[in-house]
Amino acid sequence: MTYLIQGLDPAPFRHLFALDELGLAARRAKRVTATGHPGFPCRVSLEDAEEGESLILAHHVSHEVETPFRSAYAIYVRERAQEAAVYSDEIPPALRARILALRAFDAEGMLRGALLAGPGEPDTAIRTLFDRSEIAVIHAHNAAAGCFAAKIVRN
Repeated sequence: MTYLIQGLDPAPFRHLFALDELGLAARRAKRVTATGHPGFPCRVSLEDAEEGESLILAHHVSHEVETPFRSAYAIYVRERAQEAAVYSDEIPPALRARILALRAFDAEGMLRGALLAGPGEPDTAIRTLFDRSEIAVIHAHNAAAGCFAAKIVRN
């Protein structure tokens, strides 16, 4: 069994970089500058922004389903992220050193399993969850902050 870890499509976020602070606030977003590296993981490139790099901190619905498990939280998007990253059977840079909460959902969007994975453990945890036939998709979240990190699908 193989899997893909996918970054978000950058298109819905591009217009945000042209907005002023009031325009961003009206969309529950904020312009920020990375003050260190790592620490500002982009959900499009799946890499941490470099210190001094411009990002948008935006509200994002990561699990848009009509179940009690609908989920939304703040995410970072780098201005220079032009296309969604795709990693096949590989853990992206922004996920490698973090403790991840892996949430496994069935085709109806109901939570059917979850695991915590520390650095070096995500690949095994992902494969363990996908060994269960009812698991359709896994969402990785940064365990400490709780924010959505990436979507993982069967390849």
